[in-house]
Amino acid sequence: MTAIIIFFVLHWYLSLFSQTFFLHRYAAHGLFSMNKFWEKFFYLFTYITQGSSYLNPRAYAILHRMHHEHSDTEQDPHSPHHTENLFTMMWKTKAIYQSYANYAVDPEPKYAKNLPVWKFVDDLGDSWISRVVWGTAYTLFYMHFCPPEYWFMYFLLPIHYLMGPVHGAIVNWCGHKYGYANFDNQDKSKNSLWFDFLLGGELFQNNHHKYSARLNFANKWFELDPTYPIVKFLNAVKIIKINKLASF
Repeated sequence: MTAIIIFFVLHWYLSLFSQTFFLHRYAAHGLFSMNKFWEKFFYLFTYITQGSSYLNPRAYAILHRMHHEHSDTEQDPHSPHHTENLFTMMWKTKAIYQSYANYAVDPEPKYAKNLPVWKFVDDLGDSWISRVVWGTAYTLFYMHFCPPEYWFMYFLLPIHYLMGPVHGAIVNWCGHKYGYANFDNQDKSKNSLWFDFLLGGELFQNNHHKYSARLNFANKWFELDPTYPIVKFLNAVKIIKINKLASF
């Protein structure tokens, strides 16, 4: 059982780091830059840590830029205020995401600026073969390490299968419905402080929608963005370079 808990926690937070660091702060907002080696490194890191739920950085960035421009309006690709429930919001997001992930639709030029692309990894990560292989690996791990008396732990497997979309759904649902607001952003964004220890700074949505070019998502003295010091460290050791002006 201990191995299962450790595996779940590692998968949760490593996948989350890929999303908040590489997909969100780098791909969508260009808050820092990196050379081609490190970009490919974090591309592969994202594929490995998200596994069966791999999210295409290009498509993620386009949808997130649309989300900022149309926050909580009918044009928002994932607003909880224009969908019936969490699952219809996820389904709507998936349909829009997929049109960009498979290159069926070209984004508007304003959303296309500085998009990271590694089509080999994108095609691999979005293939059903890859998703099934990763899902099978998670299942076999549970079958090997989960004692029969802890059968209920198998209910964690669907989270493993959909880890990336699960993180996104929590952020977009909770971050626009529950919590408090430091700023009037003309939308429904909130800071869900009590849940943010699970989401690495991502649930300071109200702060982030006010200052989308700010690397630290926290604002008040009692708020903590745990990803921010990691980014500062990576900048200090010259793996990345923090940009003075975000690209979006």
